[in-house]
Amino acid sequence: MAISEILASIDSDIAKLQQARALLSGGTAVAAKKKAGRPRKAAMAPDVAKPAKKAAKKKRNLSPEGRKRIAEAVKKRWAAQRAAAK
Repeated sequence: MAISEILASIDSDIAKLQQARALLSGGTAVAAKKKAGRPRKAAMAPDVAKPAKKAAKKKRNLSPEGRKRIAEAVKKRWAAQRAAAK
């Protein structure tokens, strides 16, 4: 028997023993070590397909004429408030 055959045989035996251990302990074949601290979001979230992001709303720009109308309306409102205060 060559060394590569011996190593392959040992590897298969190790795999079988790990599977048997997992069945007896009730866990998975390779248990990952738990890290201290709060788990990451991805680990906490269930394996559910995430909804697609909504398309961003198009930014609405104000024309110079519209800006001027608003400024005049605000000035008119302030003048009315000053007149009512007197």
